Amino acid sequence: MSSVSQPTEHITVPNGFKLHTENSAHILLPDTNDAFLNPIQEFNRDLSVACIRVWAEEKEEQRRQKRLLRRQKEEAKSNSINEEGAEATKEATSTEEKSTGIVILEALSATGLRSIRYAKEIPQVNYVLANDLSEAACQAMRRNVDINGLGSTDVPSTIPPKVRVNEGDACTLMYAHRPAKDRVDVVDLDPYGTAAPFIDAAVQCVRDDGLLCVTCTDLSVLASGNYPEKCFANYGGVPVRGEYCHESALRLVLSSIASAASRYGRSITPLLSLSIDFYVRLFVRVRTSPLEVKKLPSQTATYYICTTCQSYYQQPLGRTVEQPSKKGGEPNINYKTHSAPTVPQRCPECDGTLHLAGPMWSAPIQDPEFAKKVVKHVEEDSSKYGTSARMKGMLTVASEELPVPFYFTPSRIAGYFRCEVPPIMETTSALLNGGYSVSRSHAVGGSIKTTAPRSFVYDITREWIKTHPVKMENVSEGHVARKLLQRPQQAEISFEKHPNAITRDDVKLVRYQTNPTPNWGPKPRAKRKRDAPEEDASMEAE
Repeated sequence: MSSVSQPTEHITVPNGFKLHTENSAHILLPDTNDAFLNPIQEFNRDLSVACIRVWAEEKEEQRRQKRLLRRQKEEAKSNSINEEGAEATKEATSTEEKSTGIVILEALSATGLRSIRYAKEIPQVNYVLANDLSEAACQAMRRNVDINGLGSTDVPSTIPPKVRVNEGDACTLMYAHRPAKDRVDVVDLDPYGTAAPFIDAAVQCVRDDGLLCVTCTDLSVLASGNYPEKCFANYGGVPVRGEYCHESALRLVLSSIASAASRYGRSITPLLSLSIDFYVRLFVRVRTSPLEVKKLPSQTATYYICTTCQSYYQQPLGRTVEQPSKKGGEPNINYKTHSAPTVPQRCPECDGTLHLAGPMWSAPIQDPEFAKKVVKHVEEDSSKYGTSARMKGMLTVASEELPVPFYFTPSRIAGYFRCEVPPIMETTSALLNGGYSVSRSHAVGGSIKTTAPRSFVYDITREWIKTHPVKMENVSEGHVARKLLQRPQQAEISFEKHPNAITRDDVKLVRYQTNPTPNWGPKPRAKRKRDAPEEDASMEAE
């Protein structure tokens, strides 16, 4: 993976260390594995820098607009401001603008590479609080802060370092920042494994309209049916065992964050939710809003998943009912329970067994406008990101995603029918001609999201089979294909090419990851000393 190189002549590399450079940051890595670093996560770090920069610019603009509105109100009251008063107001405003800046707390910092990049590459940063429980990791961070010229952490100085290293328990540190005056603007959780133990503390220590960045690498728990008990313990929901398991993993983590935040009268708004390689990465806005918290049941659902054909049926936990206000103002919103069940005991499509998944987040997982802003930022500053090509590709797909749960792949549907796979253009044309919307999903190559029900998707395949017959002699008795083909086609299907149909080469973008290096993937956990605590000592991952 490429990086944006910076001059390193001034850095002396001691014996037993090697210099690692990523974009504007340089770190010294010991030959021993005392502090964890995974170079493959450069994409994660690039993405985080870009998203925090865009979010910080939005916040800066909001502050500017508020100051402008406040000044206009003050001027309207006085009707006339003398020249001296105007200069004083201008000077005060200038001082206020200079004093604003964001504070980032990275709870699990390891080598400090991510914190150093935040401090050097995000102009709005006031300082970064980099924490780790490991003594060896904190020593490495102090070295790396020094060689990057971000202020000495050992020699007393009147200028505090821009990266402030803290050795301690991540949750203890975040709980210490719960008071409103001590809260931080951004909290970044990037552990080795699950972020579940840190979420409760994180949602309390971030400011209103603050940003919470979360990574979870335990996809063997989140995106498979192998450990439902562990998934429920960590995230409060049962995972999906199916082709759309990577999206359900995102929704399980979002549900866990929303549930934790709701206990303190706080709500969340997902800005970006991405399934990447061997982990998920989420960017979530957190704000105090008891009224929004009331909507959480209607934004949460369980799903009945067919174990045979993977049809899914949503069961919301709640619903909202709007009633006109008697005074003619805003409508009154009532919060109700939802009727159940929404599906028979067996799958309506193939008579297969239904399993329950969730509860999980059922509302939109992307903010298209935010994603587009990040794409624009990356296009304008692509030289600053070593993985800019993939960033543009994945973020473009995310910005186009439909706000509906789950996706399907034509190849998997064709496998159920034991037929030839229809081209993606024919499939999406049929969906569009039927009056439904379509988009890609960032999670899996060749996947399609649609507002159409599963029954319509199966009718498309039945229509396709009329001109591409199935060799029934090759289909065993009891195979799901026989059950699906026995059901009569209900909808009229047209494969006429639609102008908005998705084609294989509709946009030349690097959308999905190819193996970047041999034997890539999660790296070994950092070594622990024998007398180290058995807590999250070296769970930290970059």
